[in-house]
Amino acid sequence: FANLRTLYTYMWTHPGGRLLFMGNEIGQTSEWNYQSEIPWHLLQFAPHRGLQRCVRDLNRILKAAPALYGRQFKPEGFEWIDLNHRAESVLVYRRKGPEPADDLLVILNLTPVVRWDWQLTVHGKDKWRELFNSDRSFYGGTGEVYNPVIRCQAAGDTEHAYQLTLNLPPLGAIILK
Repeated sequence: FANLRTLYTYMWTHPGGRLLFMGNEIGQTSEWNYQSEIPWHLLQFAPHRGLQRCVRDLNRILKAAPALYGRQFKPEGFEWIDLNHRAESVLVYRRKGPEPADDLLVILNLTPVVRWDWQLTVHGKDKWRELFNSDRSFYGGTGEVYNPVIRCQAAGDTEHAYQLTLNLPPLGAIILK
């Protein structure tokens, strides 16, 4: 379920359309069958309910965040921020809205290892807050790795460059605003 929450976060925040077959939003355990209904009984189990909440909240963010839809099919709406952590399997990209204040930063930790005090250099905004964390216990995650405050300090001599220090949940995704 952690991998699925991370995959859905990637799909919802990456440019392009979203494709979700009926039942995938609850973690259906069998292939979709047009001759039967979705196995709603799975929602009696916490991981399935958590996944449904995760997809619901990703949909809410998609609807409310101009960075995810305003420039969806334009190159200036997306920017790779950090591709230098391949060994750690961490990806970072920015979705850019019509205004810089609309920008979202997406960080994916694709390993089962918690990354405490992970550092990242970004340009532009000097204040960020955690908008979404796929590891919340509300979604069926551990709820142990989150960022109530994101430490941000000037980075070197470059103007508008800031070093963020944050915690990355295992097999998790976070969205910063």
